[in-house]
Amino acid sequence: MQNRLARADVPVEQTWNLDDLFASPALWEAEVLALESACDDLQPYRGRLGDGAGTLQACLDAMEMLQQRLMRAVTFAHLRNAQDGTDPQHQAALARALALGSRLDAGIAFVDAEILALPAGTVERFLAQPGSNLAGHRVYLQDLLDTRPHRLGADTEQALAALGEVLDAPWMIYHRAKASDLQFPPFTDAQGNTLANSVNLYEWTYETHPDPQLRRAAWQSFSAGLQGHQHTWAATLATEIHKNVVLARLRKHPTTEAYLLQTHKVPPSLYTHVLQTLQAEVAPHMRRYARLRRRVLGLDKLLYCDIKAPLDPDYEARITYPDACRLILDSLACMGPDYVQLVRNMLDRPWVDRADNIGKSSGAFCASPYGVHPYVLMTWADSMRNVFVLTHELGHGAHFSLAMQHQGYFNRRPAMPFVEAPSTMHEMLLARHILARGGDPRMRRSVIMQVLGTYHHNFVTHLLEAELQHRLYAQAEAGQAVTAQGLNQCKGQILAGFWGDTLEIDDGARLTWMRQPHYYMGLYPYTYSVGLVAATAMAGQVAVEGTPAVQRWLQVLKAGGTRKPLALLQMAGIDLSTPAPILAAVAHVGALVDELERAFPA
Repeated sequence: MQNRLARADVPVEQTWNLDDLFASPALWEAEVLALESACDDLQPYRGRLGDGAGTLQACLDAMEMLQQRLMRAVTFAHLRNAQDGTDPQHQAALARALALGSRLDAGIAFVDAEILALPAGTVERFLAQPGSNLAGHRVYLQDLLDTRPHRLGADTEQALAALGEVLDAPWMIYHRAKASDLQFPPFTDAQGNTLANSVNLYEWTYETHPDPQLRRAAWQSFSAGLQGHQHTWAATLATEIHKNVVLARLRKHPTTEAYLLQTHKVPPSLYTHVLQTLQAEVAPHMRRYARLRRRVLGLDKLLYCDIKAPLDPDYEARITYPDACRLILDSLACMGPDYVQLVRNMLDRPWVDRADNIGKSSGAFCASPYGVHPYVLMTWADSMRNVFVLTHELGHGAHFSLAMQHQGYFNRRPAMPFVEAPSTMHEMLLARHILARGGDPRMRRSVIMQVLGTYHHNFVTHLLEAELQHRLYAQAEAGQAVTAQGLNQCKGQILAGFWGDTLEIDDGARLTWMRQPHYYMGLYPYTYSVGLVAATAMAGQVAVEGTPAVQRWLQVLKAGGTRKPLALLQMAGIDLSTPAPILAAVAHVGALVDELERAFPA
């Protein structure tokens, strides 16, 4: 039976080095102790924020610096826990960092309260004063003023800030259980070998394995592991949902979705349009792809665990990590030498953690602590899919590196609907680069399948997560309980509605609401679709225009969060206020399926 390595046993060259955050846990400990009393530095400004633009700026500058330090401390604890969530010291450190964040938020809650209590027009007058440097905080101030109709009393806001650790508990419980408690029974392959299973092994290796017997056995093992936690995780998710419902009502938003969309800075119509249009338009193409997969692979029926099986199971495009790095850098040459060097730095230095070990966080992410540099986590398995995931996370890293170079802490991060566009743009550039090289037709087919995997991930997996959220919040607002049985039933109905009769929805498929952490991150899932629509359009512009399109895109990345998402995309030449970009992306999916159908004639 295969044995997964403990963190201490993995090769160090496959891990990241967190010394640029803190050179040792002892130094982190010292900073945490210093931060415990640091919010006292803001107390001299209490009651004085209306004195003038200079006083307000000084207070916001001090608060910005405090939050930068907090971000670095929390990131260090988060990354250590992500690399091994079974370590009790890592668990304790992360809990301590999050608790510290809640205390600091409570300690500085008076700042927002006092600004909002200023007479109407005061902030605008301060911003307009000649010689004022307050403009660097314009976005923060405007965002704050936009919340005025939904703010509660100062004491209530301070109490909610103090309860931050409690309000974030569902996220913590989900991740803690997934990293430390979730176990899967071993299973047997066709040769009689007993194989271990885990979230990372299943998602990075078994889910796309060409052997249907192994793939389906791994799926049974994976589903059995999830099933054992469904009631606890349903209660955890129910808590998250009801928390947001209560907060939305307290803040007098018409719906919970309206409350959660406030920070997205896009019209609610974009959310509903993406949700409705993509499900209706993408489903026919994905059903065609599913029928093609069943026919080509000669499967008796198509199960949920078969929808990522390779169409050409005898062709395995294996690629080592060094070769993948070179391929990614070559694909980004169109972005210019400075951009390529930015990405090269992320790959050449110990900033990517690609090892597989017990307790490691599943999936992939990029953390970009302000004033340091990005860190990428994933699990490497020598697959072409790994290359696309790696370049995706590097896209996040490059984006936030440029934003941090050109914007202050408050202005560095755009609203959520734009966040996935730069990362998905990397995937589109990689695909275009590989396909433009020509060569082996089987390689071309393999790459098209990888690209369709990206569209499946964003236009299907994440979009159907968003549909589940949409239904769950409506049910909760109507007073219906959120239970494991209800979640399984609702997820099954959504999958059946999308896939029709092309896919058999088994009990494991109904449990897939348990796989993703996005339900604990507001309305994050639909934004993947927005990012992919934008990336599809932008990659097309770069292919047609070349340097002018690249320069527009770089300016957008450098702008950080200084503009709203639709305005950022308009800077790049993409108008998401119309359905045209969405329909163009769907048409591209259809064209890719068309090509695969021609490549595998009946």
